[in-house]
Amino acid sequence: MDKIKVLVADDHLLVREGICKLLELDDKITVIGEAIDGEDAVNKARKLQPNLILMDLNMPKLSGIQAAEQIKTIYPEIKVIILTIHDDEEYVFEVLKAGAEGYLQKDVSAEELRSALQMVSNGETLFPASVINRVMGRERSKPEDTIEDILTDREIEVLEMMAKGNNNRTIGEKLFISEKTVKNHVSSILKKLEVNDRTQAVIYAIKKGWVKVK
Repeated sequence: MDKIKVLVADDHLLVREGICKLLELDDKITVIGEAIDGEDAVNKARKLQPNLILMDLNMPKLSGIQAAEQIKTIYPEIKVIILTIHDDEEYVFEVLKAGAEGYLQKDVSAEELRSALQMVSNGETLFPASVINRVMGRERSKPEDTIEDILTDREIEVLEMMAKGNNNRTIGEKLFISEKTVKNHVSSILKKLEVNDRTQAVIYAIKKGWVKVK
């Protein structure tokens, strides 16, 4: 299995080096580069083409959110996890809007950090469920907007499981359908919701009040 190619972006040298050392202890992860600010992260993403970027929230030149938005616009296939000391729901909301796949606080353990990278690399999203529900609670849909008007019953099931962070294989196992069938349902969901990827689909559905992260 190919290693996850990770770019680490943090303007604090000691923190950056510490993260790199922790990640390199995992034989499934390889750190292919480091970035010292948001602008450098965008440039390194273009040059190195990592699978995943682990990025600090507060950085010079471009914030982690600004950098993530630029990177996801150009390279939507690159996964982004924002690593921060903040747990403010406003930050989570901005990270979600930027298209990042994960939001982690810096007090996580080394094992939790490495596990998070594996999860996001496998297509899952990683956000604090309680915070997401608080953030999205203020943006409920109008009464006439119903998910049943847009998606089939099976597609709703798949979307709900996507919102809980399940990858295609897990969804298939739980619904007793093939992984290929799941992929077909996901493609149909993206087309009907007019979004580019599963993260945007989940964000859209949560904002509409159609699903909740538990």
